[in-house]
Amino acid sequence: MLNNKTILITGGTGSFGKCFTKYVLEHYEPKKIIIYSRDEFKQFLMENEFKEYKDKLRFFIGDVRDKERLQRAFEGVDYVIHAAALKQVPACEYNPNEAIKTNIHGAQNVIDAALDSDVQKVVALSTDKAVNPVNLYGGTKLVSDKLFVAANAYAGTKDINFSIVRYGNVAGSRGSVIPFFHNIMKNGGTEFPITDYRMTRFWISLTQGVELVIKALEEAAGGETFISKIPSFKITDLAQAMMPGCKMPEVGIRPGEKLHEIMVTVEDSHTTYEYDKHFIVYPQMVWNNKQKPDLSGKKVAEGFSYSSDNNDQWLSVEEIKELLKTVDLEK
Repeated sequence: MLNNKTILITGGTGSFGKCFTKYVLEHYEPKKIIIYSRDEFKQFLMENEFKEYKDKLRFFIGDVRDKERLQRAFEGVDYVIHAAALKQVPACEYNPNEAIKTNIHGAQNVIDAALDSDVQKVVALSTDKAVNPVNLYGGTKLVSDKLFVAANAYAGTKDINFSIVRYGNVAGSRGSVIPFFHNIMKNGGTEFPITDYRMTRFWISLTQGVELVIKALEEAAGGETFISKIPSFKITDLAQAMMPGCKMPEVGIRPGEKLHEIMVTVEDSHTTYEYDKHFIVYPQMVWNNKQKPDLSGKKVAEGFSYSSDNNDQWLSVEEIKELLKTVDLEK
């Protein structure tokens, strides 16, 4: 479905944008992929990295805070992947107005630009931190999610829909625990500080995140939140997989940090359906006949929740060791 389509990725020079671009170029024949971001140096590096595909790529300097620039960039675009955001929890806490401008106002600008152009589908990347948020980053992403769901009410007669993909920290992504532990090892450290021995996380790779976005592009009717079924692991098991026998002093949970990643809340269960490899949280408000649940799935029980601590799939230390071989820690 991506063949002969023009796709724009906001924040396209990030880890997700690069992985999505590579995946699409290797599996489809898009007409064009537009990388929209504000860092000229990262665009220069990405352009060199993908020089064999130079005829398919376009690079636009721009910020999602700039609505006029977005509208110009959206001309002739079929699909938009909204990945741009301020994501670092401490940075958002110290710079709340900046987080609001990018994560909330920027989201609304993307929505408005899409509605005012001929864009057909918009998929916004969300995060587990938007679920029952305990920090400003999560709060701004919750608002962003609500804006993208509600955007379907403003489509009118336009052939456009907006949907969301939700996942947690990607294995090996910047700022996550795996590169943090890896750097300790590189510098000769022999112990890994653990904020709380009870802590759990989901394991998802960048490629799995990309595949979930493509599923949303293929299947969304408008307002859905797509969530992958993925395994959980204990942070203590990760530490032992990376450095067997290491010391693990418990140092206390950090401000804004959660013990577990939550993807589906009890409140979400009223409109959540389970499928073979994913869940879909459908919008509580419906604006057209296309937004009915796909009945090939099974509605979850009332009171159901999907969290990294109540998962039925768990990675052992040995399984984590094998998965770590697939994580690029030298990027």
